[in-house]
Amino acid sequence: MYDYDLLVVGSANADLVIAVERRPAAGETVLGSDLAVHPGGKGANQAVAAARLGARTALLARVGDDAYGRLLLDSQRAAGVDTVGVLAGGAPTGVALITVDPSGDNSIVVSPGANGKLTPGDVRAATSLFQASRVVSTQLEIPLETVVEVVRNLADGSRLVLNPSPPRPLPAEVLAACDPLIVNEHEAKVILGDACVGERPEDWARILLAKGPRSVVVTLGARGALVASAEGVASVASVRVEAVDTTGAGDAFTAALAWRLGAGASLAEAAAYAARVGAAAVTKEGAQVSFPTADEVDAL
Repeated sequence: MYDYDLLVVGSANADLVIAVERRPAAGETVLGSDLAVHPGGKGANQAVAAARLGARTALLARVGDDAYGRLLLDSQRAAGVDTVGVLAGGAPTGVALITVDPSGDNSIVVSPGANGKLTPGDVRAATSLFQASRVVSTQLEIPLETVVEVVRNLADGSRLVLNPSPPRPLPAEVLAACDPLIVNEHEAKVILGDACVGERPEDWARILLAKGPRSVVVTLGARGALVASAEGVASVASVRVEAVDTTGAGDAFTAALAWRLGAGASLAEAAAYAARVGAAAVTKEGAQVSFPTADEVDAL
């Protein structure tokens, strides 16, 4: 019996968001909206998204002993996330600088701060959380050596979900543990490197699968997603909505997919549900504040 449906190991940032009519070119200054500050970070986002859907969720992360850190802890607790694994101190809380254009697309620059201080030792010290978790989800806004340690501390029978963002080449040990590896089109191309041939996402999915993951999901935005496993490659339809802000939508997708997999859904079933969750998230501004409840997903 697991105490948690999902353990998220990852980043926690304060999102500093400005709406712009268009992104500035090199050397150019543009005016934007008033600054909005939201709790964010891929790890914290996934934890909140899963908890909002009803998953028993814990977060292993590091924040600064500052106002942004308190903002993040308050947001996690309000969503029902167990924050016993959230460590404070060592560096200021990470910050993400986000611009959002009128179509809802965003550009993000991240200053890691305390996220860069989440160490392999912190993972080893949290063994009890790993033993109590059915599924573990992580990303690359924390040090790669910490992600490797996550792989080495997985409990027997648990499942690892990895979104390699921001993307970088991954060691074979990490790739082999992914079930699934979740990438968007840009991330797929970076992970594939010289092995990226052609422009067909179906081919990327197959080549990624051959690199070692037990399964792969390629998200395609408004075109839906592809799921790939030993059973083959299948398409997952998108859900048509009017996008307001795409910030955090990928995190909501990953969290929902991880939770549904842990509940026994097939990869295609979990991805279809996750597509609905991601679609609901883009209809509102912000990251965590936009994440839907299970009832809101059902009503979509």
